[in-house]
Amino acid sequence: MAKAGKSITTVSSQEVYKNHWMRVREDQIVRSNGKPGIYGVVEKDDSAIILPIDQGKVWLVEQYRYTVEERCLELPQGGWEMGEVDAEDLARGELKEELGLDATEMTYLGCLWIAYGFTRQKQHVFLAQGLAETEKDPDPEEHDLVVHTVTVEEFEAMMLDGRIRDNCTLSAWGLYLLWKQKQEK
Repeated sequence: MAKAGKSITTVSSQEVYKNHWMRVREDQIVRSNGKPGIYGVVEKDDSAIILPIDQGKVWLVEQYRYTVEERCLELPQGGWEMGEVDAEDLARGELKEELGLDATEMTYLGCLWIAYGFTRQKQHVFLAQGLAETEKDPDPEEHDLVVHTVTVEEFEAMMLDGRIRDNCTLSAWGLYLLWKQKQEK
């Protein structure tokens, strides 16, 4: 059984870097065993990841991810770097920006922490259905997005064989499968 309460106390906190997309801070801490230390935290505004599924097809985006120096396949996802925004509005906006799609149904599946070992960012997970094409509205950073439509079977094979390695995509799919299983009971 897990211990209750905080096991780390923040002594001081200092912002060491900031840009439009993120903030980085370094905290001086003391652990519950009395040992001091430091903790680096990347803070980002909430984001959304969308599972656009319609008629047995899944829509994916392919884009160059600078940090890993590869073109990667993933579910559409992102944030607006505007502080607090409505999660569904954000999800609908990302769906339009990246895929040029609108959804008649948006089902909230849950909220995940992206990588809470070093970053503080929530990601809201939505299932988008009843999809219709609309005007695409990419951000300047998304100039090279390529849209892919695959069957659910192909999508799952891509995750299993390593063509899709994005942890947010894999986590969202797992959450969707659990939600779907409960709907079928």
